[in-house]
Amino acid sequence: MRLAIPRETHLGENRASVTPETVKKLVHLGADVIIEAGAGTGCGISDDEYTAQGAVIESDRDALLGSADMVLRLRKPENDEVAKLKSGCIHVSYLDPFNEHELIKAFAANNITAVSMEMIPRSTRSQKMDALSSQANLAGYVAVMLAATRLPRIFPMMMTPAGTLKPAKVFIIGAGVAGLQAIATAKRLGAKVTAFDTRPVVAEQVQSLGGKFLEIDLGDTGQTKDGYAQELTPEQVEIQRQAQKDVIADSDVVITTAQVFGRKPPVLVTADMVAGMAPGSVIVDMAAETGGNVEGSVPNEVVNVGGVTIVGTGNLANEVARDATTMYANNLYNLVEDSWDKEAKEFVLDLENDILPGCVITHGGAVVHPTIKDIVEGAR
Repeated sequence: MRLAIPRETHLGENRASVTPETVKKLVHLGADVIIEAGAGTGCGISDDEYTAQGAVIESDRDALLGSADMVLRLRKPENDEVAKLKSGCIHVSYLDPFNEHELIKAFAANNITAVSMEMIPRSTRSQKMDALSSQANLAGYVAVMLAATRLPRIFPMMMTPAGTLKPAKVFIIGAGVAGLQAIATAKRLGAKVTAFDTRPVVAEQVQSLGGKFLEIDLGDTGQTKDGYAQELTPEQVEIQRQAQKDVIADSDVVITTAQVFGRKPPVLVTADMVAGMAPGSVIVDMAAETGGNVEGSVPNEVVNVGGVTIVGTGNLANEVARDATTMYANNLYNLVEDSWDKEAKEFVLDLENDILPGCVITHGGAVVHPTIKDIVEGAR
């Protein structure tokens, strides 16, 4: 079975989909691993490192895609690339299936089995395949580091003969994977950390990392079966905003991590809250690329609003591309290995198992994921 790994072409993307270590394991399974030349350049992996583990390097991108039985990549393809894949090919990557309707239709029309890495179910067995979590973990770390480098003071308390410096105050909104890593990183740097999440169940996790959990009575909230925070009503969002206002004004750093999968994220830090922060304060809006949690944030830019630095840098895991590649490559390998027939030496698409039905979007010339099918057909 030919596994093809194309080079990522999205502007500024440095991550790759395989490491020499995962190439070795894929080859051991019996796969023929074909990698586009230069695929690992952005994260410091040479073609020679791949070939040393049994991969074959291909310079012709169209030939690579056209001969593949299975494509492993990070970013979703351009729509016109789908037609270059042979009928029956399995394509695995991020797909943004809630929004990329034309792409999903193209996969179905060309009889491509499309697997969305965003849709990997959140279960104990699938944790090792959960790319959203692996990349969010790194993004939470990077968010704190970006804030630390832009804040005109240090994070830890420091007692010196010249005087005592108080610890920086960091407020983190959202205690999912990214938020919890941000809490842990800010605490390791010595900051005084407060956090809030709409799911009261995570309060213990925040406190175990040394953070203070901000109690806000929002009424009926909770989490989905996959562990994500449920979307708040407009009234609940307003209650959250008002309760956070004083905490934000008193913070040196605010990091927002609240995203609603497939939809625009809620605005949690309004312009008046930004205006209430002291000059020199820093806000990192981790949701800026998808609409933003912060009024005034600009996707992929750093702006100054009334003396407050607002960081809207997206794709934060890409800032630590080597480790992000390692984690994503392991996610992909674990997905492949889980459904690999070692005797036939091929990936077996079993839609009866407990993982694939949740992430297979198209198969057999049709959109088969029930939720995405309804959305795509409703958009016609």
